[in-house]
Amino acid sequence: MSHLLDETTVRDALKQVIDPEVGMNIVDLGLIYRIAVTDTRIAVDMTMTSPACPMGQMIMDEVDAALRRVAPDHARQVELVWQPEWTPAMMSDTAKAHFGWQPDDV
Repeated sequence: MSHLLDETTVRDALKQVIDPEVGMNIVDLGLIYRIAVTDTRIAVDMTMTSPACPMGQMIMDEVDAALRRVAPDHARQVELVWQPEWTPAMMSDTAKAHFGWQPDDV
């Protein structure tokens, strides 16, 4: 049985990518800005917590690998964007709790 490839499936795959500096997945950190899925292509716009992130290339490589695992026959495009600028307010409540913050703290 095949599964339908959609934004939710891709987002779930990207939750397996962990930012090693903070030990949290990049989806809950709010680093994924856009996911677009067609019959032949997956495009992801993402950011980092800082332009100086030393793990940026490694994280992007892991994003590409996660996309390849979920859809090996699709072309993959991962774009690093800086607008809007990432802030802690973009994190999910799960990520905020990971850091000991309340949902309204940031």
